[in-house]
Amino acid sequence: MHEFDGLPIHERPVVLFDFDGTVADTQPAIMRAVGTVLSNHGYELSEEQMLPLIGPPLEIGIKLVTDMGEQEVQVVAAEYRALFERTVTPADIPLFPHTADLLDALAALGKRLAVATSRVEAPTCKLLDSLGVTQFEAVAGRIPGFRETKAESIAAALDAAGIAHNPVAWYPDAFILPDAQVSDLWDLDIYRDGKIYLQSLSSMMPPLVLGAQACEDILDMCAAPGGKTTQIAALTQGQAHLTACEMSIPRAEKLEANLHRQGAKNVPVMRIDARELDEFFRFDRILLDAPCTGTGTVISGNEKSLRGLTEQLLSKCARSQRALLDRAMGALKPGGTLVYSTCSILPQENEDALQEALDKHMDCELIPLDGTPSESETRRAQEVGEEPRIECNALTEAIAASHVSSVANGMPGTLTIPPSRDFEGFYIALIRKRS
Repeated sequence: MHEFDGLPIHERPVVLFDFDGTVADTQPAIMRAVGTVLSNHGYELSEEQMLPLIGPPLEIGIKLVTDMGEQEVQVVAAEYRALFERTVTPADIPLFPHTADLLDALAALGKRLAVATSRVEAPTCKLLDSLGVTQFEAVAGRIPGFRETKAESIAAALDAAGIAHNPVAWYPDAFILPDAQVSDLWDLDIYRDGKIYLQSLSSMMPPLVLGAQACEDILDMCAAPGGKTTQIAALTQGQAHLTACEMSIPRAEKLEANLHRQGAKNVPVMRIDARELDEFFRFDRILLDAPCTGTGTVISGNEKSLRGLTEQLLSKCARSQRALLDRAMGALKPGGTLVYSTCSILPQENEDALQEALDKHMDCELIPLDGTPSESETRRAQEVGEEPRIECNALTEAIAASHVSSVANGMPGTLTIPPSRDFEGFYIALIRKRS
């Protein structure tokens, strides 16, 4: 008897599979069909140049490898899908070796199987039938005009599997699984294949505030284990010049493993102390999620956590944070931006450290996150007789919509997010070097 034989169907573990590159080897057929359509539109690309097409939704991939406008992108995508369905046979998209055996074995263990894909759903179902794959009880893919994104496909697959999940209003690509344990997700193929990453909502906010763009030079100063680094890579579709820094060799190895699993390519990892970053480095954007005492994550009444919070630890963290801030501000390009964050709620690690750095680096200024204008924007608006512009980002919008609450601290414009049901406590500030 298998361990799941006595469980009702809705309580059995679920394994979610991607389709392309997981169930079937579709890359050669995709490359041929895409190459043909792009050639018809005047784009002669090598296989290497077309590699960014593999992974993201097709429309996004086309934008990555061409300079097409939105209308032409939609035309090319439609032509590709028509060509693929018309010319590609099951022989062109073989299952990976032992895939069928794996699916049979999982089903025999009592696990429920489903597909979550960014492919259009109906043709995917047809392909699975043609390939003789019958083990999946649900297939969730794109339905034009109804279900368009990979996140929507994953949500549909979770629904079909009976796994509770809650959307995050301020971040459409994030889900909260209220009843799941971390270990429950380790067996999911979407986890093993790097389609999802497990991290707190608090950890997701600094990369969103950073606002990294394609082709920019980006530095994650204290990057391990890699959640924020891989998030930046995903937000920029892998098109930013992203560098990660980590001084601890074991943590750097874990960072590199996570980058590989998440498919974050061409992200060099510098195994050095970021405080000693060479003077010739300059970046458009820097994320400094600094090592700290972690007071925002301490659970009330947890004596073990409380015992670790000593004056010696606070002093060590404060010295390191000041040195990291000093180096970060020095490494910004003119006009570049820095996000400083900690999972602490202590002023010594947050506003006190930041104020010292701003006093030293007079060419840097605070960009408020509390809905007020910066000093330079206020001066500019006064000079031209305009209302000052307020910079918005995911955090300011979430606060305005009452999705996130903050409390006052000693530096107006920076935010302290208190611990809550959804958030660990953290501090965050946005700084820009004047042009």
